[in-house]
Amino acid sequence: MTDQSVLTPTVARVVRRSLFWVGAATIALLFAVVGVLLTANAEPGDPLSASNPAPAGGMALAEVLRDRGVTVTEVDSLEAARSVGSDPAGTTLLLFDPDRLLDAEQRGTASTLADTIVVVDPDFDTLEQLAPGIANAGDVDGLVDAGCTLPAAERAGTILADGKGYRITDDDAEAIGCFDSGDDILSLVRSETDLGTVTTIGAIGALSNEFVGEAGNAALALGLLGEQRDLIWYIPGVGDVDSSATAPTLGELSPPWVIAMTSLLALTALTAAFWRGRRLGPLIIENLPVVVRASETMRGRARLYEKNAARLHALDALRIGTVTRLAVACGLPSATHVDGAIAGVAAVTGRPLTAVRALLVDEVPHTDAELVRLSDALLTLERAVADAIRPD
Repeated sequence: MTDQSVLTPTVARVVRRSLFWVGAATIALLFAVVGVLLTANAEPGDPLSASNPAPAGGMALAEVLRDRGVTVTEVDSLEAARSVGSDPAGTTLLLFDPDRLLDAEQRGTASTLADTIVVVDPDFDTLEQLAPGIANAGDVDGLVDAGCTLPAAERAGTILADGKGYRITDDDAEAIGCFDSGDDILSLVRSETDLGTVTTIGAIGALSNEFVGEAGNAALALGLLGEQRDLIWYIPGVGDVDSSATAPTLGELSPPWVIAMTSLLALTALTAAFWRGRRLGPLIIENLPVVVRASETMRGRARLYEKNAARLHALDALRIGTVTRLAVACGLPSATHVDGAIAGVAAVTGRPLTAVRALLVDEVPHTDAELVRLSDALLTLERAVADAIRPD
C-alpha cells in the first residue's frame, strides 16, 4: 500500500534545518566579540613617546623631568628637531629610532644638535656611527647592579635591565660600561667621542611608564636625561622618510629564477590541460545496471516537493499530465497549447471557460489541504471529460 499523505513541515523540523546556520552565526559572533576585546586591550601610541600614557610610553618620565625644570620637547622629524635645538652645550638629545628610519646623513645631522646624546636601543649602523667601539651583545633581563662610577648609575644602584646588551670592543675607546649582566654584556655604555658624550642604553623598560618606578630605573632615567636644561625627545617618524625615493618594483624584489620558474609552471599547466582535455571519441549509451521503476521516481520527486513545501511545483506537474491527457481525449493534438485544451474541455463538458482555466492554470495552493483539493478536482475533471465523450 502506497503512503500518499502530504504533511506540512512542523516547527521542530524547521528548527532542525536551521540549527547549522544558527551555530555558524553564533561562532561568527563569538569571533567578532573576541576580536573587539583584543583590539580594545591593545596598547595605543608609540613606544617611549613622551605623550603616550600607555604602559609602553614614556609620558611619566617626561612629566617628572618637566617638574624638575627640564624643558622637554618631543619631535618626530629631523626638521622639527633642528628648529628646536639652539645651544648644543645645554641640550640633551634622546634618540630612539625603533623603525630604523634615519640614514647616516640624518643621524649625523641629529648628533650636532646636542653635546649630550642618549641613544636608546641603537642598531649596528647607529652604533658604528655615533658610538664607535661599541657592539651589540644579545639580550639582557632581570635586575642588574651598576658596577661602575657613572654618577647616574651609582645613584640608581640596581635597575630592571630588560632589553638589549652591548660590549666594548675597542680597548682604547673612552668608554664606561655599567650594569654588567655577565660575560661583559652591558646594559649601558657611556662614550666620549668627537660628537660629545654619547650614552648607549638598551634597557628600554627602564624608561617606560610601566617599569620606570621599578628598582633604580627612575634614578637612572632622570640622571641621564636631566643633566642639561633642554631635552629634545626625538623619535623619528614619517617626516624623516625620503618621499622622493621610489619603491622597488616587483621584478626588482624577485629573485632571478622566478621568471623561469613561473614560465615552466605555466607551460606545465597548459600541457596538463591539453592532456586531460583531449577528446576520447563520441559519447555512447550505457545501459544502467539497475532499472528504476517510474513509481519510485515519482515518490522521490514527491518527497523533494514535500521537504521544500513546493506545493505549486507539485500541482504544476499534475496539471501538465492532465492537460496532455485532456487534449488527446478531446481529439486535439498532444502538443496543443493549454488555451486550446481549456477551450476543448469547456466545450465538451459544458463548464464555464473561466472555471476550467482556474483549475488548470490560475489557482495557487497555499496549504496542503488546498493542494489535495485541486488534485482531486483534476481527477474529477478527467472523469467528466471521459463521461462526456463516451458513446451512449
